Amino acid sequence: MSDNLVAESWSSTQITVQTFSFRWTISNFSFCMEEMRETIESATFSSGAKDKLHWRLSVNPTGSDKDSKDYVSVHLLLLRCPKSPVWAKFHFWIINAEGEKCLGLWSQIVFRFVPGGGWGFKKFILRDFLLSQAEHLLPEDHLTLLCDVYVVQDSCSTPGQNMLSAIKVPSCTLTDELGALWKNSRFTDCCFLVSGQEFWAHKAILAARPPVFRAMFKHDMEERQKNRVEIKDLEPQVFKEMMGFIYTGKAPNLHTMATGVLAAADRYGLERLKVMCVDALCRDLSVENAAHTLILADLHSAEQLKMQALDFITLHASEVSETSGWKVMVDFHPQLLAEAFHALASAQSPFLEPPLKRLKR
Repeated sequence: MSDNLVAESWSSTQITVQTFSFRWTISNFSFCMEEMRETIESATFSSGAKDKLHWRLSVNPTGSDKDSKDYVSVHLLLLRCPKSPVWAKFHFWIINAEGEKCLGLWSQIVFRFVPGGGWGFKKFILRDFLLSQAEHLLPEDHLTLLCDVYVVQDSCSTPGQNMLSAIKVPSCTLTDELGALWKNSRFTDCCFLVSGQEFWAHKAILAARPPVFRAMFKHDMEERQKNRVEIKDLEPQVFKEMMGFIYTGKAPNLHTMATGVLAAADRYGLERLKVMCVDALCRDLSVENAAHTLILADLHSAEQLKMQALDFITLHASEVSETSGWKVMVDFHPQLLAEAFHALASAQSPFLEPPLKRLKR
């Protein structure tokens, strides 16, 4: 747990919405996606020992119906409650190999839960995309989900105290120190010229990260001989953000430049950065940028982003068709226009829906 999330004591009094999380790990998940078509269910959970609301998560590795057969479906189920119905919202995440939340989907409205029923996402994540990013999203063939639940209720009082160790281990500062090396250009041994702007870096660090740079400095190429690389068709601020990620594993400005960074990540084989860009662009989908995002996803083989954009266009077809991005797609990307019409024609039910079968008691 990050230091800035740790508190010595906490208390919540007279609240109207109760929030809690449940983390679920499924081992050997690739086997489930190959043959098993049955629903996988988690253990029962609640917000605490005194909570009378009992919940369960379910996963359909091959989708919950014909329309979602290429996806992994997830649902939140209510097992027992003292008074029905229960009104709640929820948020599903995948926990990646670095222990970070990514590719989240959240309910846009408060849903009505009754015992034995539930709600979720039948198209949570494209199965082929999940397998293609197995090293990042399925470490050791484990799928780890985090579900945040927000339950509407009258009031609640929950005092408590964390039992912290008397010895506090200092947090690791390696990424900050490597970032300082990059920022201050200390002990550099190679130079990148990007649109007339110079950036100095370290070949040893680059060789340990993107495969493109590793090959560039390994083989007898002009870049290895001169220790100078000219990069075209890339904006300096995008290159700077990419290099910052290479040194620190962080990209703090993705919310403003995810489009450009996605192109750079795809070009230099930075798969984790590419997934981070996909996550940021999925969160930023709007009527104005949906068509442009679909074009971008197709150009850089970002399948999860492409499916999210198609789903968004399906839900907002009339508004998206009036945008300039849609007109560009009509003129220059007819194959994507055909895919958008196919998605619209095959949309027979809402993206967010309850599971097909009620839970057996």
